[in-house]
Amino acid sequence: MTFLSRLVPLPIDNIDTDQIIPARFLKTTDKTGLGKDLFCDWRYYGDGRPKSDFILNQPRAEGAAVLLAGDNFGCGSSREHAPWALLGFGFRAVISTSFADIFRNNSLKNGLLPIVVDAATHAELLAVAKQDPAAEVEINLASQTLRLPSGRSATFPIDGFSKHCLLSGVDQLGYLLQKAPAVEAYELAHPVRVRTQVQD
Repeated sequence: MTFLSRLVPLPIDNIDTDQIIPARFLKTTDKTGLGKDLFCDWRYYGDGRPKSDFILNQPRAEGAAVLLAGDNFGCGSSREHAPWALLGFGFRAVISTSFADIFRNNSLKNGLLPIVVDAATHAELLAVAKQDPAAEVEINLASQTLRLPSGRSATFPIDGFSKHCLLSGVDQLGYLLQKAPAVEAYELAHPVRVRTQVQD
């Protein structure tokens, strides 16, 4: 998984999941359509009109796949709707200096890549995004590298299982289903074990 994208900077620390997707949108169990409600209370006026000064409503956000967030992104409740909404908008990755653990895990399970970078790299990305809205980063999951517009590369951590699933395009259930032939072969190779009862 390698892709290029412009950055959408939202350098606010401690953005919680209720800001990412407000609680009133949690009644649905369908992932589709949540992108329009992403950051709803920041993005729209009470009458539904979009706020022109909010970053997601600006032309630079159209088609961009990387959100550049502040520190401790995704804190708060454990709702899976948060990564669903980010993915629904079109984001494939979020870059921050840290993520809330539950949000990070939910993101990885749903195909959204949380990328942790050091403070210096984060500051460089914010400066570039401010100076040149068209600047792009390259994300290479296989090598776990983020190439900055300057040409410098930074590495990011990810656990092996999540990396495998993302590269394979499967979730945890999909991973188990991939193993079905091996499970069936094992069962065929081993006779049925019948539990015997001990008589008094």
